[in-house]
Amino acid sequence: MKGLHILAFILLIIGGLNWLLVGLFGWDISTYLPGGMQGGISKTIYVLVGLAAISEIVTHKSNCKRCGSTATGAM
Repeated sequence: MKGLHILAFILLIIGGLNWLLVGLFGWDISTYLPGGMQGGISKTIYVLVGLAAISEIVTHKSNCKRCGSTATGAM
């Protein structure tokens, strides 16, 4: 499960950086992939980033050291 968590985290970083570039500069990384935004590679990456987000939502508490702990100390 750790490997899946790491892969999901990397995909979320890629997706987050892509949205940062879109928001700041109107520059979408996927337009430079073969087929552009409508190409199979871009769609696959978008689906993987979305699945990574769902995976992290579902498993976050068990993967996060702060959220999964039962200790009531200061963060």
